[in-house]
Amino acid sequence: MKRALAILAVSLVAAYEPARAADDLAKGTFVKACIDTAAHAHSIPAEVLLILLNVENGRLGAVSQNKNDTVDIGPMQVNQIWLPKLAEHWRASREAAYRALRDEFCANVEGGAWILRQALDEADGDLWEGIGLYHSHNQRHKTAYLRLVLAQGRRLQRQAVAEAGVAERRAAVTIGAR
Repeated sequence: MKRALAILAVSLVAAYEPARAADDLAKGTFVKACIDTAAHAHSIPAEVLLILLNVENGRLGAVSQNKNDTVDIGPMQVNQIWLPKLAEHWRASREAAYRALRDEFCANVEGGAWILRQALDEADGDLWEGIGLYHSHNQRHKTAYLRLVLAQGRRLQRQAVAEAGVAERRAAVTIGAR
């Protein structure tokens, strides 16, 4: 599972910034370290954060306008309504929290993980309810989001299995060529 997470982290980095092949491993390691650190700090499975990153599909430096006149910030698409609480959590100004969420990958993931932890606590530890609450308190929106999360988890699992199979075949060919 750790190998699959590392493979997915490298794939995730490619979506955030164009990179040369030689840099992919280092960037993948950075992304994985950010995810693992945030997951550990907030007692959340790292795989859940990875799935949410893929579902949210935000970009570093990006701010997305919502229909309700709020904005979502960065890779985890952290909604601006969380800025006061995150600023307090980080002991920072709202402006500093906003810049960190927008421009710093690890800060954005940590912020998203902290918000998810708040949702999990509200849901008395129920993972699925907490994930739904991470997105919305509206039942219809929660249900739709959970369907996206489940579909993305299944897609990433298939991708990891396929990529692991390719790596195993390459290793077998390399060993056989000796």
